[in-house]
Amino acid sequence: MIDFSINEMLIMQKELQEKYRNKWEAITPEAGKHKLLWMIGEIGEVIDIVKKNGDIKAIEDGNIRRNLVEEMADVLMYYNDVMLCYGITTEELKSIYKEKHEKNMKRW
Repeated sequence: MIDFSINEMLIMQKELQEKYRNKWEAITPEAGKHKLLWMIGEIGEVIDIVKKNGDIKAIEDGNIRRNLVEEMADVLMYYNDVMLCYGITTEELKSIYKEKHEKNMKRW
């Protein structure tokens, strides 16, 4: 796999949501805020790894790095849940992302 797209992540997340649909909160707009809060919690776990181990260890120590990347994957899973909750398409995200990039490129 040369590239890992948001679309691939969304497909995988839909599969996961379907598997646990009887155990997890349904993917609805009302659930979006809950997914955002869970995502913030996962971001905190990423920060804790770097805070507790330092920047260099997070890069060089294989076990710490694996843990860091795993927590970042959790962040992305909730990010994709949020996209699913609000019906955000990859095309919509790409368009707005490009607009934002162009605006930022001209900012300073």
